[in-house]
Amino acid sequence: MTKTNALFLWLDERLGINTIFGLAKKKEVPLHRHSVWYYFGGMTLFLFSVQVATGILLLLYYRPSAENAFESVQFIITEVQFGWLIRSVHSWSANLLIAALFIHMFSVYFMSAYRSPREITWVSGVLLLFICIGFGFSGYLLPWNKLAFFATKVGTEIAGVVPLIGRPMLRFLRGGDEVTGATLTRFFGFHVAVLPAIATVLIGVHVLLVQMHGMSVPPGLETEKVKKMKFVPNFLLRDLIGWILAVGVLAALAAVFPWELGEKADAFAPAPAGIKPEWYFLFMFQTLKYIPAKILFIDGEVLGILAFGLGGLFWMLVPFLNKKPGHGKRKLVFNIIGIFIVLFIVVMTIVGYLAA
Repeated sequence: MTKTNALFLWLDERLGINTIFGLAKKKEVPLHRHSVWYYFGGMTLFLFSVQVATGILLLLYYRPSAENAFESVQFIITEVQFGWLIRSVHSWSANLLIAALFIHMFSVYFMSAYRSPREITWVSGVLLLFICIGFGFSGYLLPWNKLAFFATKVGTEIAGVVPLIGRPMLRFLRGGDEVTGATLTRFFGFHVAVLPAIATVLIGVHVLLVQMHGMSVPPGLETEKVKKMKFVPNFLLRDLIGWILAVGVLAALAAVFPWELGEKADAFAPAPAGIKPEWYFLFMFQTLKYIPAKILFIDGEVLGILAFGLGGLFWMLVPFLNKKPGHGKRKLVFNIIGIFIVLFIVVMTIVGYLAA
């Protein structure tokens, strides 16, 4: 017996490697006209892995303080070998990650893949979307540039108008009454410790549930005889091709459109004209701008934030509200709701960019 075989047997006794391989070989993926949407789950996980890898590299040089944050990012871009590339890949992959998450989530919604027994899988996926948006919000401030400073100020002020809990929430997010170095340190803690810990647990639960229940077939195809392909190696190799293409896209975006740093934040400087949040917040930001200042006796902004909060709660509870998604009028109603949400997000995002 060679040393390699002996090492493998030693690891197999302790980790159950052959058992894991056996389960992977048994796993199959349904083949039908909507199978292309299955790849976005793996793509999302891959982009998250890119975020972790590039984030760790940036962490080696980044200094989370109001005095040093901007200069440390500037040092990464100008002095560290390939530092500009790593930072650009990190920023672009964050945006592509959230885009892939949206596509994955809506494909699951329209294929009714949240139905029993996959309700918890859906809930964990929605929570992961919220966590990734939290990553985007907390990470935006870390370069400590002017645009990020004022965008964070506006974003936390919006959170502050929530009834009852708004003021405590604002102070919790900012670490005080104003956006200061304490806010930067707090956001850094969220970005590199709190959110990654929660995300790791949720990803583990989500992936485990997907393995337990398998990939769902759309309700309209359940009565048909659907062909299947082996997950290993057939589907996995196709996934790998998508990941390689994603690396190419990231490299091209980072090289052609390197992520700019801008000017250092100055609390006493006037806010830049046409300030706006990242694209995944823009539809909410633009909607709040269109709501009247007062609706009856209630602040319009408060009603808008409550409406978005209720919308998020509705989205999480979809599997429990639509227990029979493949039947009659209920299917039509939920499809219309889904199409309306997609169109609303797209249209308001475009309007937000045109208005800016």
